[in-house]
Amino acid sequence: MTINSELSGKTVLVTGGTKGMGKAIAERLAAAGATVIITARNKPEVQDNNFHFIAADLRKPVGTQKVINEITDLFGGVDILVNNAGGSETPGGGFQVLTDEHWEETINTNLLAPVRLDRGLLPYMLNKAAGVIIHIASIQSKLPLYDSTLPYAAAKAGLVNYSKSLSNEVSPKGVRVLTVSPGFVQTTSAERMVKRLAESSGISIETALQGLMDSLGGIPMGRPAMPEEVAEFVAFLVSPRAAYLSGTEHVIDGGTIPTV
Repeated sequence: MTINSELSGKTVLVTGGTKGMGKAIAERLAAAGATVIITARNKPEVQDNNFHFIAADLRKPVGTQKVINEITDLFGGVDILVNNAGGSETPGGGFQVLTDEHWEETINTNLLAPVRLDRGLLPYMLNKAAGVIIHIASIQSKLPLYDSTLPYAAAKAGLVNYSKSLSNEVSPKGVRVLTVSPGFVQTTSAERMVKRLAESSGISIETALQGLMDSLGGIPMGRPAMPEEVAEFVAFLVSPRAAYLSGTEHVIDGGTIPTV
């Protein structure tokens, strides 16, 4: 079996699969032969017939249930679940400006949405005694940044811990559970953020990018990751080539975290 067909016959769900890292993951798994389902709040700007799209707001229980119901009705279930959707829209200004609503929304997006999807889609995998779940976390679970990312870092730390606990329960039943924690990834949204920083500070984009990397303590590789690099790693983890990996967190950060 070649790499380009190793996921043939598998059905995959990639949340947040319309752009950025999620889109790169969806494209890479489709290239490996999988039937790929993607979700997001809004339709992709360009419709791709290679994917089955489900519009849903995963921050809300009704959104996750919609995804579970449609997948069950149309596909029976999924063999691989990539919980990629995440992020934070909390304001700057420190812990005192963050309301309960900010915390609840961020935790719903980054922790409870994966929990709900796992709960709804795991029974299909368990019945087959086979499957893979990937939780996309962040190095902020270990290296939290100051200010507005406080709830995001806390939610991702919870996701890493939950992922490990879940793996202990379902790995003996044939389902592998893994966490991928990227560092700074150069998505289009990250590029827009760098551009905003440059414009607001009156500096060049290159200087703004360097300042952002410096805020992480520096990236020894000297650049952010590309979405395709994370996607390639995820493709390996969900493949038969990684059959003995479960319950582990895999950091892909170009050496950012300064610990062993």
